[in-house]
Amino acid sequence: MSTGVRRRMGVEERRQQLIGVALDLFSRRSPDEVSIDEIATAAGISRPLVYHYFPGKLSLYEAALKRAAEDLASRFDEPREGPLGARLLRVMRRYFDFVEEHGPGFSALMRGGPAVPADGVGSREHTSATNALIDSVRQAAYDQMLSHLGVTEASARLELVVRSWISLAESTALLWLDGRRIPRTELERQLVHDFAALAAVCAAHDPDTATLMRTMMRDEPADGPFAELAGRLVSLAS
Repeated sequence: MSTGVRRRMGVEERRQQLIGVALDLFSRRSPDEVSIDEIATAAGISRPLVYHYFPGKLSLYEAALKRAAEDLASRFDEPREGPLGARLLRVMRRYFDFVEEHGPGFSALMRGGPAVPADGVGSREHTSATNALIDSVRQAAYDQMLSHLGVTEASARLELVVRSWISLAESTALLWLDGRRIPRTELERQLVHDFAALAAVCAAHDPDTATLMRTMMRDEPADGPFAELAGRLVSLAS
């Protein structure tokens, strides 16, 4: 039988709860449209209590953004087992899981966060913090991709390929959210093909990448995404 007595949360536990509630709301609507009152109601506490843990919506938004950035960066983490094409396809599926679940929040993260407060207070610091979070996601994705490729230090050309592909994945996801005119599964596979195509062009100019490309294709099964792209390109030339 319940006594009706609520367990009192500790400071850090309450902060984490508020971050989770805010992230859920920011994921479903533009952060500018979410009020402190809504966050308080969803968390089951009063508006003044929200301010007890966070100075304002901007600081709470940044904390939610940090959690989202860490989650997004983790989507590139994948066991180094099996063909690279299949691994990247799993990475893209998890990446788009995040994009679909946190649509408005993902857009806000990649586009620099919510609108600057009317008074401009803290706007420069907020922009800097948001940019640092975006950079941390991109760097984590880059490091994970090098690990997938089995490379400790990329050549200048290979670095260009990997970073360009990460940017392509970001822009593709943002465009997909605006109308979702291409089936998600097709887009995930296309992005894996995009990586193979960029790597192939790089291999034509860089011997190290050429060696890497040979290894990638040697380990690729006949029904893998890289082999599928090779087959489609051959058919175009016939």
